[in-house]
Amino acid sequence: MKQTNLAIVVPCYNEEAVLPSSSKVLQKIMHDMIDNEQVSSESKILFVNDGSKDKTWELIKDLEAEDTVFTGLKFSRNFGHQNALMAGMKVAGDFADAIITIDADLQDDENLIPKMVESFQNGHEVVLGVRNDRSSDSSFKRWTAETFYKIMHQIGVQLVPDHADFRLLGQRAVATLMEYQESNLFLRGIIPQLGYSSEKLYYQRKPRLAGETKYPLKKMISFALDGITSFSVAPIKAIMSLGVVVIVISLIMMIYALVRFFTGNVTNGWASLMTSLWFLGGVQLVGISIIGEYIGKIYSEVKHRPRYIIETEDYSTTQSHKDNSQN
Repeated sequence: MKQTNLAIVVPCYNEEAVLPSSSKVLQKIMHDMIDNEQVSSESKILFVNDGSKDKTWELIKDLEAEDTVFTGLKFSRNFGHQNALMAGMKVAGDFADAIITIDADLQDDENLIPKMVESFQNGHEVVLGVRNDRSSDSSFKRWTAETFYKIMHQIGVQLVPDHADFRLLGQRAVATLMEYQESNLFLRGIIPQLGYSSEKLYYQRKPRLAGETKYPLKKMISFALDGITSFSVAPIKAIMSLGVVVIVISLIMMIYALVRFFTGNVTNGWASLMTSLWFLGGVQLVGISIIGEYIGKIYSEVKHRPRYIIETEDYSTTQSHKDNSQN
């Protein structure tokens, strides 16, 4: 049986605090799989430096010098987590049979990696790491996550609940994923659309080893809105429904005002008038904002600007050297 050439893609943004420890953990797992002949000796751990402002890239270069299993890719600036994943998969996809993506903080269970490879070798092109519970999250975070998944399900987006970006994709799945050209990426919504044979593996999420989370509340809300607007026009339809409701309320108020006028019970209506004006103004602003969000996405898509710019890329260089030495 041909050994699997594996690439583990690790997006990094200001991970100076966590990288020394997490790299050692991944290094041991990779070498154990190589020693057990589960994966080939050409397998790599690819760190994608997403415009870090600390010493993340210097640490990656030190790791490359220490062990050939490590390699790195550096963006010219920060392009975001999803683009870092795409760049890593794009570069590794030309050489690796399977690619695993995992965050540098290793809150996802790295011990699941050999099982993912085994699942791939058993014929699954897509293997998803799924949290088995959210006991480590705060009550607020659990509630927001559950609400998000319910909303996405109701508007017709088929997400895998409690699955983030810890997954394995085979080379065919990666090649298919690269055909998705949109700039506004929401990978956990795209992956279920690929349609290949898949399997879910469950794990317990751990506390972050060090450093700070890269997804505070503001960024989580923005990410959720990107997911909704990237896959559904339901918010625009909701505006239309809200408009109909407002029109019905306005008609009722008009009939009520006419009845009051003809019965002689006319009173000063300043308060109700101002309330109506503020309400309608708020509805209009919300509607314009939602429509503007979609127009903004169209604007960014039609420009066809690159998703990312790679300043330095060492993965393909090391692979090319191996190919030349074998020839």
